[in-house]
Amino acid sequence: MFVDTDPETFQIDARKIEAAITPRTRCLLPVHLGGSAADMDTILEVARKHRLPVIEDAAQAHFGEWKKRKLSTLGDLGCFSFQASKNLNSGEGGAILSNDDRLIEACVSFQNQGRGTAGYARNGLNLRLTEFQGAILTSQFERLEAQSVSRETNAAYLTSMLREIPGIHPARMYDGCTRNGYHLYMFRYDAKQFSGLPRARFLEAMKAEGIPSSGGYRPLNKEKFIHDTLNSRGYQRIYSPEDRRAWHERNHCPANDRLCEEAVWFTQNMLLGKREDMEQIAEAVRKIEKHAGALA
Repeated sequence: MFVDTDPETFQIDARKIEAAITPRTRCLLPVHLGGSAADMDTILEVARKHRLPVIEDAAQAHFGEWKKRKLSTLGDLGCFSFQASKNLNSGEGGAILSNDDRLIEACVSFQNQGRGTAGYARNGLNLRLTEFQGAILTSQFERLEAQSVSRETNAAYLTSMLREIPGIHPARMYDGCTRNGYHLYMFRYDAKQFSGLPRARFLEAMKAEGIPSSGGYRPLNKEKFIHDTLNSRGYQRIYSPEDRRAWHERNHCPANDRLCEEAVWFTQNMLLGKREDMEQIAEAVRKIEKHAGALA
């Protein structure tokens, strides 16, 4: 199940999470998107109330924190990605964290062809990080803290400039987020404040100014493969037409749809530049705002 954000604050609350829980819910899976921590106090409270495990997706949140605790250490299990775009990367691969030996044993079995201590215990895959990739990752720890500080410092400076531009709304963090990993720098773009200039044209103008940016993800709950899966033969045998219709109704997320329509993203490597680079980004946005009418 997907959980929508509040239409005014674009943040989550316990009522929305609880409304999405059904008898088939097996866990809560918060995503620390872009490196910013999800509201873990609310999520853990709901999880305890409904006796559900929590799996943290910290694929984009290396060194991110919630109330001084590292992300992926608050739930029952957490994961990081080392894919090529990540703050800590080796081309591909990832890592799983847990204090539960039973969960770790199951994860190790799954990535090792489903093998257990007494033969094959489950279905599995053949996923192994190589020693060469491990060496690349280990060497990066010498610079990761310094790079993380650079991202945080530059992000704070960029935010201080962008929030002064009408129609630009830098992403807010929950109060409990004591450190943002900044895999992404995100803001909302209000076209009305830019003479109706569509976001696609804004992104083109940013590119023309030498500032690479993107519109981010599309709404996952609306992807065609999900609808094809729900209507597949296997799902039709397991779930009734009423259940499948209810899924669509419960996964209506208008606030998230709006975020996807207004989002502008910068990748983490852009925050590794100098202070002057952040000023160049802000100046490009100001220039586009000034000439938005002509561009539109």
